[in-house]
Amino acid sequence: MSLIVQKFGGTSVGDIERIEQVADKVARFRADGHQVVVVVSAMSGETNRLIALANEVQERPEPREMDVLVSTGEQVTTALLAMALIKRGVKARSYNGSQVRILTDDAHTKARIRDIDDANMRRDLDDGCVVVVAGFQGVDERGNITTLGRGGSDTTAVALAAALKADECQIYTDVDGVYTTDPRVVDGARRLEKITFEEMLEMASMGSKVLQIRAVEFAGKYNVPLRVLHSFQDGPGTLITTEEESDMETPTIAGIAFNRDEAKLTIQGVPDTPGVAYKILGPIGEANIEVDVIVQNVSHDNTADFTFTVSRNDLPQAEDILRKTATALGAREVSSDNKIAKVSVVGVGMRSHAGVASQMFEALADVGINILMITTSEIKISVIIEEKFLELAVRSLHSSFGLENDPEELARN
Repeated sequence: MSLIVQKFGGTSVGDIERIEQVADKVARFRADGHQVVVVVSAMSGETNRLIALANEVQERPEPREMDVLVSTGEQVTTALLAMALIKRGVKARSYNGSQVRILTDDAHTKARIRDIDDANMRRDLDDGCVVVVAGFQGVDERGNITTLGRGGSDTTAVALAAALKADECQIYTDVDGVYTTDPRVVDGARRLEKITFEEMLEMASMGSKVLQIRAVEFAGKYNVPLRVLHSFQDGPGTLITTEEESDMETPTIAGIAFNRDEAKLTIQGVPDTPGVAYKILGPIGEANIEVDVIVQNVSHDNTADFTFTVSRNDLPQAEDILRKTATALGAREVSSDNKIAKVSVVGVGMRSHAGVASQMFEALADVGINILMITTSEIKISVIIEEKFLELAVRSLHSSFGLENDPEELARN
């Protein structure tokens, strides 16, 4: 008997018919003798509907109350799926985050998991129940409902798998695995049989929407076997593993990731003195706003221009904070741009292969795309470009690195 954690996203439980199909799938696993914990998202479109309601009432909704509101979407799905399983003769019990006691910090709308009490789940599993858990949510020390941020159901699933020491965590979604890039952008995108945690972490952090970044972090940290599968199609999916391919012909680049959720802020004419970067970014970090790409340019007049990117949703708040900082520092100007995008090439093979950056820059130059900012890590290179060139950039890079080809075919040639 194996213990399996399965996660079904919003499109997988988008209506009653699909919830019934998920119940059939879960029931088959239970009939095969497996213990099953199911984590579900809200029904497709429900979270957006709830957010829209909040925005009708308050321009910038109170974070605590927003968490109370949006957490209801997942609770509806858990109850409906538990009912569908019971109808099939499968013992099932639904839980919200506080009932499991997924303990988080108190950063509303962006909470992080601190601890999980698995006692109730283990009791029900030992009693033959399928445990259905609301994803995306938890509870802080004071009993306040918290949420983990958009895509947080993936994090819930992997965290539960780690706490329960599950044999596998299966993420069911509307694609049949992890692709070299988004198939909706590139017709020749290819499903990967496996990918390393490092590569998947970079793909997720750079904009790949298949898995949420914290879910990959959890899986890598606790070595949780993780597999991405299609909700309603049979297939092997993509295995996310700690092992790197040893085949000499393995491509240098695993995939091309991109992210439209980018905005750029620039503060011009700040003093070029020690500590100025902290004075600029410190207040941004204290507001729990994540900063991504950073570039500083020093001018001949002993002043500096400082540019960084944030999520578009955080742009209004970040810009307000930066304008106050500019006044305090005596800066010349603050400007912003929310029509940018980030494109990244990712691959562990970059550690042992030179020339990736030059090949990337050449491919973009060949199609007339200007690079606004550049950032790198050991296994990825990212560039900020104008959003209108995003799809052209992805297609050009995918072709330049030969990602439409099967590795075995490349080896034969």
